[in-house]
Amino acid sequence: MDVESRAAAPAAEAALAVDWRGRPCRPHRHGGMRAAVFVLGIQAFEIMAIAAVGNNLITYVFGEMHFPLSEAANVVTNFVGTIFLLALLGGFLSDSYLGCFWTILTFGFVELSGFILLSLQAHLPQLKPPPCSMAAYTGGGCEKARGFKSTVFFLALYLVALGSGCLKPNMIAHGADQFDAAAPGGAGRLSTYFNSAYFSFCAGELVALTALVWVQTHSGMDVGFGISAAAMAAGLVSLGSGAARYRNKPPQGSIFTPIARVFVAAYSKRKQVCPSSSNSVNAGVCEPARHAGNFRHNSKFRFLDKACIPVAQQGPNTKPESPWRLCTVAEVQQAKTLLAVTPIFACTIVFNTVLAQLQTFSVQQGSAMDTALPPGSGSFRIPPASLQAIPYAMLLALVPAYELLLVPLMKRATGTRSGITPLQRIGVGLGTVAFSMVAAADVERRRRGAAAGGHRMSVLWIVPQFLVFGVSEMFTAVGLIEFFYKQACAGMQAFLTALTYCSYAFGFYLSSVLVSLVNRVTARHGGGGGWLGDNDLNKDRLDLFYWMLAALSVLNFFCFLLCARWYNAGVDGSDAAAASGQVAAEGVDGKEII
Repeated sequence: MDVESRAAAPAAEAALAVDWRGRPCRPHRHGGMRAAVFVLGIQAFEIMAIAAVGNNLITYVFGEMHFPLSEAANVVTNFVGTIFLLALLGGFLSDSYLGCFWTILTFGFVELSGFILLSLQAHLPQLKPPPCSMAAYTGGGCEKARGFKSTVFFLALYLVALGSGCLKPNMIAHGADQFDAAAPGGAGRLSTYFNSAYFSFCAGELVALTALVWVQTHSGMDVGFGISAAAMAAGLVSLGSGAARYRNKPPQGSIFTPIARVFVAAYSKRKQVCPSSSNSVNAGVCEPARHAGNFRHNSKFRFLDKACIPVAQQGPNTKPESPWRLCTVAEVQQAKTLLAVTPIFACTIVFNTVLAQLQTFSVQQGSAMDTALPPGSGSFRIPPASLQAIPYAMLLALVPAYELLLVPLMKRATGTRSGITPLQRIGVGLGTVAFSMVAAADVERRRRGAAAGGHRMSVLWIVPQFLVFGVSEMFTAVGLIEFFYKQACAGMQAFLTALTYCSYAFGFYLSSVLVSLVNRVTARHGGGGGWLGDNDLNKDRLDLFYWMLAALSVLNFFCFLLCARWYNAGVDGSDAAAASGQVAAEGVDGKEII
């Protein structure tokens, strides 16, 4: 098989969508929002289940498993980070072997089993250390969970992580697969779906952070974990209900093998020279963009173009070169795309490090404040973890307003089909997230001052940091998912979508590293346990830690601007569009650029 025919094969396979029986789909019977709504159902139920666990997990690990505060925060961030890192495994299995639907179904049951085991562990006294107030921990009065108790807890926790991680990219990709972006109006409907998916996410988070956290607080964590299991089961029912309507993209085989072939072939031909003469028999083989339209990254990573150079003339009696020596244009483009999106991916890690603080230290910050409503009355108390529901309640109104008002307005202003491009959405989110940490640092400074005077500030003071982050997340999270899905080559949609969640993973892992590093450095220079070394926020310097994250967020935003400019340096390598300040344009290859 020659290079051209091998290049056409993946495209033909990618265009084929089948129903649950493997038959070609019918446009008016399969796919569309009627099918995607069932996927939105499992998205809402799954996020409801996992958010109820993850967002209040620090309370359980600290209060009932008796881990020290900084260690408990790291347990949470490592758990959440693992969920998002495992998204890469889910995306790989889906694109390569199982397909989205079967990957979701399989790992949905894995996640359900983890919730059930977690509920049992929280219910049975023999699987937990004896009840104890952590205020006595410094005196050695509380027994930390160890041995078999700790093993059962972490087994349950990471079964949940495995299932949830492998589900996340596939739920997004499977829903997006129900739309044909090449059809008239398809790009707009796809953008609407991504906004709908985020609305579903917000609805699940809101229920988890209000009703389910309230149940955990008043009826026990065992009941709360059990409700999470029930929500996960409901999500699986929603997924199965739409099986007859889905458009399913068949797996393409290992996505890593073609990319590996490109690097091997390019390295083996590293001494070859790309033909420069248009009269040469092999002219153009080093320029994949000229074979398949204006590929945006044709001038980047040009060393990979050598993978397309045939070492000998190809004739009817000539044995074809090995795929590990001669690659297709599509394979080179696939490798270039993966390399090109990596800097954009890297720029979102600090953003998710900020998210980690809102799920850990900000919850503890709220616990140290007056949680009564109205303040000082004591009649009704807000569970600190439920404070995270505030931005999602606001976003349930903002997301439809964004779709119905801002998008049409921006369409007229920019001429872009989706109103605002994915990279622009990411930029807005990264540019505003620093204000969340500024608000958090200022409130923490005020709270420590009030505590020193014997007063407790109202927990409502920390609402602004959640509100600002909620708006930032609406832009960054949706923009990043849409960006990766639209930039993905055939057969890579789920895997590149998984990079979104991998960014969450690195963000949470970076949070753990920063906590440990800050404690070590500040303890050495300032004495004591460091900024975050005590179990008492009145002694810690959480405000200084927040200021540090605000500075990192500002620096990260400027790095993103440079990376976005490089990514959209213009088709055919020109930097004209970026240099002239044009934004919200659309590339000639049909992919929107900033």
